[in-house]
Amino acid sequence: MKKITIAIDGFSSTGKSTLAKQLADWLDYIYVDTGAMYRAVTLFAMQQGFITDAKVDQGALENALKDISIDFKKNESTGMADVFLNGVNVEKQIRTLAVSGLVSPVAAISAVRTKLVSQQQKLGQNKGVVMDGRDIATVVFPEAELKIFLDASATTRAQRRYKELIDSGDKVSLEDVLKNVVERDYIDSTRKDSPLVKAKGAIAIDNSHMNLEDQFHVILQLAKDRIAGRI
Repeated sequence: MKKITIAIDGFSSTGKSTLAKQLADWLDYIYVDTGAMYRAVTLFAMQQGFITDAKVDQGALENALKDISIDFKKNESTGMADVFLNGVNVEKQIRTLAVSGLVSPVAAISAVRTKLVSQQQKLGQNKGVVMDGRDIATVVFPEAELKIFLDASATTRAQRRYKELIDSGDKVSLEDVLKNVVERDYIDSTRKDSPLVKAKGAIAIDNSHMNLEDQFHVILQLAKDRIAGRI
């Protein structure tokens, strides 16, 4: 059976990673969480003191990019791939609201995107990969056989993200989470380098009123059709 590249783009908290993991697991493909890579760079910048009052010292971060190593390693307990930053498991740290609030301005830096896009393209060069992010179908894999663009209302996405954070033990307010979602939407959509847009040929899906199971089966069928050459 031939293998294809599946590119999933969309706004924050639309469930891109969950969907991508489901597809990769079912198809026995490689899953790459590009958002986690940008989060890891953001965490590094925070740890190094390159961010003050929500402003990124771009020069300092760019000079330190050579010192950043990001890897994915399978967690035997969860069966999922955890993110390692310079050899340290940072899976939990990169999912906090503090990192979420700073990842968009870090991801808007051209040098950061150049470094990570190059790594992402190498990971997917042999196909059989599911990758999610903001510019996968437009920049990383514009020739992907299946391109999906996920969307949902800001309120719906904030509620989903709020539940995730509360369930993980974080103390946050829904108001703050919604503010973060709206701010990230604006930054991601208006940045000069690789702004978030629906790629040519991408299939747009609004999952505001879809559960995870229904969404998965709809997109899995699309993947099966592309693999079989039916569409």
